[in-house]
Amino acid sequence: MKPRVLSQYTIASEKIAQPLTLAVLTDLHNAPFEDVLPALQGVDAILLVGDLLNRHHRGTAYAEAFLTAMPDIAPTFFSKGNHEWKSQDWPAFRPLLEKSRVTLLDNRFIRFQGIVLGGLSSAPQEEIRTGWLETMAQESGFRLLMCHQPEWYDRYVKRYAPDLTLSGHAHGGQICFRRQGIYAPGQGLFPRLTHGLYDGGHLLVSSGMTNSSHMPRWGNPCEIIMLHLEKGNEPFQASAAEENV
Repeated sequence: MKPRVLSQYTIASEKIAQPLTLAVLTDLHNAPFEDVLPALQGVDAILLVGDLLNRHHRGTAYAEAFLTAMPDIAPTFFSKGNHEWKSQDWPAFRPLLEKSRVTLLDNRFIRFQGIVLGGLSSAPQEEIRTGWLETMAQESGFRLLMCHQPEWYDRYVKRYAPDLTLSGHAHGGQICFRRQGIYAPGQGLFPRLTHGLYDGGHLLVSSGMTNSSHMPRWGNPCEIIMLHLEKGNEPFQASAAEENV
């Protein structure tokens, strides 16, 4: 297993009623994950922001193990990524997901521990459903949206003004030189949204837990994110730090 970076982000907002620590995982791609379990102990929830499966390789063994292991640690929520809607394994895997203790947020939102938590599922462009985001935008409290593909943020999400959107998909830019990503799926060469905070902290992009591309990762470690939500006196504040796990 390749070493991963543990990225710590803190969001403070007057909309947050109680402190929460959320583990944000993206792009597992049906790969081993046992090495991250110690870092997840004690979190209030686990959010998997897309790509639990790997459409390039058949099989769901690690994805199925994820469905069992993560809810034993904390309530777990999952929003579909592009690998789910393209994977040949998805039709057989979805019933296993629905029978598990993982909550699928498939173009819907819920209330959890004082926040409004939603998931915008990846889909072909003609099938993207955003009407429900208007309903979510009317909800009081801190609105947190899982949206796997960061390139959708400006196009489909920003107009509904979620307080924070979580994404993955870009694999950190795959190959990075001086923190500039060279390529990302959905954004092409020299992508703009690859890792970290954007739009004043309202968009947080993870580099992802693994690599599904035939291109190697270079200058761009895999990561998991620990997201700390805190009650603040200002409308919105964001900060970041990193360490190795």
